[in-house]
Amino acid sequence: MNILMLLSNSFARDPRVYYEAISLVKAGHKVTVLAWDKEGDSPSNEVRDGINIVRTYNTGFMKLLPYEIFRMHIWWRQGYKDALKLHNKQSFDAVHCHDFDTLPIGVKLKKKLGMKLLYDAHEIWGYMIKRELPRCWANYYQKKERKLAPYADGFIIAEDKYEDYFKQFYNKKFTPILNCKHLISKEYVPPKGDFTLLFIGRLSEPRFILELAEVVKELDGVKCIIGGIGKPKYVEALKQKCDKAKNIDFIGPVSPGKIIPMTQKSHVIICMIDPSVINNKIATANKQFEAMVTGRPIICTKGTRSGEITEQEKCGLIVDYTKEALKEAIIKLRDKPKLCEELGKNALKAAINKYNWEIEEKKLIKLYEKMRQA
Repeated sequence: MNILMLLSNSFARDPRVYYEAISLVKAGHKVTVLAWDKEGDSPSNEVRDGINIVRTYNTGFMKLLPYEIFRMHIWWRQGYKDALKLHNKQSFDAVHCHDFDTLPIGVKLKKKLGMKLLYDAHEIWGYMIKRELPRCWANYYQKKERKLAPYADGFIIAEDKYEDYFKQFYNKKFTPILNCKHLISKEYVPPKGDFTLLFIGRLSEPRFILELAEVVKELDGVKCIIGGIGKPKYVEALKQKCDKAKNIDFIGPVSPGKIIPMTQKSHVIICMIDPSVINNKIATANKQFEAMVTGRPIICTKGTRSGEITEQEKCGLIVDYTKEALKEAIIKLRDKPKLCEELGKNALKAAINKYNWEIEEKKLIKLYEKMRQA
């Protein structure tokens, strides 16, 4: 099949979309990603590992708008026009919508062109925006999703627990495809060097990163590496705090290809996320799967989906969302290397048996085969 993927970021740091696209290319499909590059810092056209990437940028008018949620509506119109131009050149068989902020484009394309539509819910978008928008706006987009999602010929969810939410308005079969990572080895490889903590990801207040820095700077025999992107004000405050600590390296943005090697070189992965955020209660963090395939223990929060899986697989420590609890967990793993190794081996075992991309890839290919035959 000739597949058009729609994505509301630049595709520069989106491992889930890359994994899905490259798996489809390997299976013999043609994949084009139409990406909305909000920052405008990536090329307009490129081919990466057989994936054709086409980017659209913010117009002058979009730049004048004060909030991204308003720019999104312009993206829906512009993305639709750009998709039609691409279709006129190569005729797509299916459109793959990554998250709700691309779904209106996909539904419009299906109505006009009759192509297959696949909805890929990376998260429950309505829950996510309730943290940032007034309730009336969040309700508006939830209603819009309820109206548009039933047009999908296939429905991917990034976590099994999402089904309870989406089945309220979609009565066909769901395909859970988790954000698992490729297996790199079936043999446990112990870390070397100084005891090192690692966090690479979205830098924001609910991730407990400032608190992590405050805890680590007081600990002997502990190094910490922090990387990722976030809002400039928060990132600058974090950088200043890290610069004052001798045992913390703040490295800023990290390319996706470096995350797994850096994880394997570390001793413990940090995943302290706010359990009061509803998405955290039902969605597994990427850090979980990165830790598993590298055989590294994780420290995560009670009351989250990551905490639930960590407890099930005995692959890390689950703690309260407090600095005191985080400090105790770090000290425990620093002082008990055998426990660290045991938890790391359990993590790798979980990856080999259940949580790896090789398993998720088969589900994706099977779903596309069913859509092709329908």
